[in-house]
Amino acid sequence: MSKKCDICGRGAIIVISRSHSMIATKKKKYLNLQTKKINGKRMKVCTACLKTMIKKKEKATA
Repeated sequence: MSKKCDICGRGAIIVISRSHSMIATKKKKYLNLQTKKINGKRMKVCTACLKTMIKKKEKATA
């Protein structure tokens, strides 16, 4: 299973954490992925896309 959003395609990013002595250590920073059923399909969706979908849904009903 990939750790990417099925809607926008965003994935993990590489960040550099620095210690007090400024030694650089690379690490991956993952998205906040949620498994949701959308249109009958189970998808991995990032929380930013979920928030956008909720806003669009509220705007359409209002």
